[in-house]
Amino acid sequence: MESFPARVVRSSRRRADLFARAYQRVAPGVLRVSVGMLYLWFGLPKFFPGASPAEDLASRCMSLMTFDAVPPGVSRFLLALMEVSIGIGLVTGLLLRLTLAVFFVHMTGVFATLVLLPHDVWTNGVPPVPTLEGQYILKNIVLIVACLTVATRGARPAAEPGPDPGPVTSAGPTLPVGKAPDEPQGPVTRSRIAGELRGRFAA
Repeated sequence: MESFPARVVRSSRRRADLFARAYQRVAPGVLRVSVGMLYLWFGLPKFFPGASPAEDLASRCMSLMTFDAVPPGVSRFLLALMEVSIGIGLVTGLLLRLTLAVFFVHMTGVFATLVLLPHDVWTNGVPPVPTLEGQYILKNIVLIVACLTVATRGARPAAEPGPDPGPVTSAGPTLPVGKAPDEPQGPVTRSRIAGELRGRFAA
């Protein structure tokens, strides 16, 4: 008779397997919506001056990338609009390919801050340690991996080349020369050879 602890363990494993199979079917959608909600959460405050703690760093980085062609107020608004648009696209799933393309462009600009503003995102030392702003940027690695999973959902793996089947040959047995396909194939005897020879010479 199975003990009570063993029944509990077996039941827990069965429920964990059921949950895992059910979650695997919805995992890309959960990742997509969760990243979209984060973008909305981080993007909406940037519409209001001083509401986002990252707006100063983001505005200065955008000014460097545009060679001061875009004023800080305009860059803050454009950045907020981009992040909110990405968030809406991920949450709703509308224009998903375009949304993911804009997302990866945005991530390129975000990680450019690590190079363009090193004194703001790294502390002195070997190896360098990220500041609070640097940690805010590096955590986006998780978002990139999540969106890569969403972008590659349903992609078919490339078919592996199989073994060379060799030259194609005609199917079926090889017929003797001068023998029609529908003629019966029987054993070769002396009487059969003699009959064939007489028929040929008679013709």
